[in-house]
Amino acid sequence: MKFDLAKTTVAFALIVALGAAALLVTPMMAVDTVLMMVVPSMIVFGAIALVIGVKHGEYRAAR
Repeated sequence: MKFDLAKTTVAFALIVALGAAALLVTPMMAVDTVLMMVVPSMIVFGAIALVIGVKHGEYRAAR
C-alpha cells in the first residue's frame, strides 16, 4: 500500500481522534485537560514520530 499526503493525514488524524475519544469517553481525566494538554501533545509527538519514520523509510529505500 502506498501512502501519499492525503492518506497519511487522514490516518494521523484518525489515530489522534480515536485516542482523544477514548480518553473523553472513559472518566479518566477532565475534558478540558484532554483537549488542552493531551491532544496537543499527541499531535506533536505523532508529528515527530511520523517525520522520523518517513526519514528512516527514505534511508532504507535508498540502500
